Amino acid sequence: MNACQRGSTGRSLLSVLATSLLLSILALPAAAQAPGAPPPPVTVAKPIVREIVEDDEFIGRFEAVDAVSIRARVGGYLDKVHFRDGALVKVGDPLFTIDQRPFQFALEQAQSQLAVSETSLDFAESQYRRAEELSKSGNIPVSTVDDRRREFLAAQASHEGAKTAVAAAQLDLEYTEITAPIAGRIDRRLVSVGNLVQADQTILTSIVSLDPIDFYFDIDEREFLAYSRDAAQRGGNLQEGAGGLPVTVHLPDGDLDAISGELNFAENRIDRETGTMRVRARFPNPDLKVLPGLFGRVNVPGSLPHQGILVPDEAIGADQDRRIVYVVAEDNTVSAKPVRTGPRLYGYRVVRSGLTGDETIVVNGLMRVRPNITVDPQPETLPPERVAEGEE
Repeated sequence: MNACQRGSTGRSLLSVLATSLLLSILALPAAAQAPGAPPPPVTVAKPIVREIVEDDEFIGRFEAVDAVSIRARVGGYLDKVHFRDGALVKVGDPLFTIDQRPFQFALEQAQSQLAVSETSLDFAESQYRRAEELSKSGNIPVSTVDDRRREFLAAQASHEGAKTAVAAAQLDLEYTEITAPIAGRIDRRLVSVGNLVQADQTILTSIVSLDPIDFYFDIDEREFLAYSRDAAQRGGNLQEGAGGLPVTVHLPDGDLDAISGELNFAENRIDRETGTMRVRARFPNPDLKVLPGLFGRVNVPGSLPHQGILVPDEAIGADQDRRIVYVVAEDNTVSAKPVRTGPRLYGYRVVRSGLTGDETIVVNGLMRVRPNITVDPQPETLPPERVAEGEE
C-alpha cells in the first residue's frame, strides 16, 4: 500500500469515527443534564377547563335568496328605461316599456270585433225567441226553430271568442310595461332604447335579492353523520336546518364583524363523485354590505356542549407526526403526553384527548424542555379568554 492509499484510508476511518461519535451524542437521552447545572426555568399553568361547543370551519360562498333575469313577455322595440343602473328596486317598480302602439291598435281592433259579436248575438237571440213563439202556434216548422237555435249558439260562441281576444290584447298591452318581480339590486340595462326585443328570449337585465342572503358550503360524509346525530339530539333534522342551528360567517378582509345566522337547509343526498353534501345557512343583511358571490369562512357548532380542555398554542409541541404537551410532575420532572387537538376557542386550542385538565403543563420555555429532565417551574394563571396575536 502506498502512502496515498494509506492517507485516504486514514481519512475514511476518521470520517467513520466522527459520524459514529455524532450519532452516539444524538442518541444520548435528552434527560441528560450537565452535573451541577441548575434546572431550566419554565412557565407552567393549569389548562383552562370550561363548557365549550367546538366549531368546524368551512369555506363557502354567498348566494342571493332570489335571482331573476328580466325578459319581455311580448316582442317589440324598446321604448323607455325607467331605472338607474345598479339601483335598489321594490316589487312592482317600472323597469322598461315596450312600444305600446301596435298593442293598443290590436286591443282596439279586438274591442271592435267584440262589439260586432255582441250585435250578432242580440240578433240571433231575438230570431231564436221569435221562432220559438211562432212554433207554438204551428206557423213555422220545427226545423226552422232548430236553425235559429243553431245560429244563436254559434253567435254565443263567437261572442265568447271575441271577449277572449280582447282579454288577450289587454294582457299583451299590460306586458309592454315591465316591472320588478322581486325587491333587490338591479344590474345594468343590457339593451338600449330602440332595439328590438324578442319575447321570452332577450334578457334585459337581472335583479338579485340582498336581505336576507344565503351562504352555501360543503361538508363530507363524516361531518354529515356527526351533524345529523347532534341535530337529532336537539330535536331537529339536518335537511331542515338542524332546528335552526346558529352559525357565524367571517369575510376574508376581516373588516366586518362576524355575521350571525342559522342553518336552514341541507341537500337530500351525498354527491357520489365528491362524497360531500351542500348545506345552506341564511343571514340577515339589513345594511346590504354582503353581496352574492362573496367568499367567507363559516363556523358551525361541531359538537353538543361539553367540558373542554383548552391550552395555549405555544404549549403544544411536535414529535414527528404527533402533537405533545409537556407535563410537570410534583417532583418537577417533565414528561411528554401525546394529545389530539381541535379548533381554536377563546384564544386557546381545544385538546380533545390526552389531558384530563388537572395537569400542570409547560406553557412557555418549550425549547429548554426535554422528557425526564428536572425544571424550575414558575406558575401562572391563564385567563379564561384571551386574544392571540393576529386575532381581533
